[in-house]
Amino acid sequence: MFKSIKKAGVALAVVAGLSGAAFSAQAADTYKLDPTHTSVIFIVNHLGFSDYQGRFGGTTGELTLDRENPSASSATITIDLNQIDSGVEALDNHMKTADFFNVEAFPTATFTSTDIELIGDNAAKVTGDLSFLGETKPLVLDVTLTGEGDHPMTGDATVGFSATGTVTRSDYGMDYLVGGVGDEVELQISSEFLKKK
Repeated sequence: MFKSIKKAGVALAVVAGLSGAAFSAQAADTYKLDPTHTSVIFIVNHLGFSDYQGRFGGTTGELTLDRENPSASSATITIDLNQIDSGVEALDNHMKTADFFNVEAFPTATFTSTDIELIGDNAAKVTGDLSFLGETKPLVLDVTLTGEGDHPMTGDATVGFSATGTVTRSDYGMDYLVGGVGDEVELQISSEFLKKK
């Protein structure tokens, strides 16, 4: 159950470079995802009654930000599917089984960007490959730059992004309860990246 995710992050989202107007520095800086300030939320319809939300923890990733040629930027994000959190332990345990994520065989999901289409100064459509359950399919994330500057507590150069996307879970072979539980899963990703020293 899962609506748009990237190593990903999902991107992630998650995720990669926006226009040169949004950034003013040298090209090709490398950033590491800050897992303590990254949120990957999934939203899926439940029986037509509600849009149920949960989240994934344990996200790692790296961003290469090319300010002179933003379309050459890239990102890779990995999500630890064992850290799924719906707020209900029994449901989390069920989602880890072969009915859903089958984490024993496929413990992670990964998003790797392949193309970036700039939309204004602070937004982009980031296309990439999302891999989980042994399948790899294209995923498009709508990404917005939410902030850039020196971290006020650490002094590290930091960039922040939000991203949204939609995953059709049956495309990855996750077809358990499709029709009752939504096939399309929305992802909402918020992440910070710290420049590597």
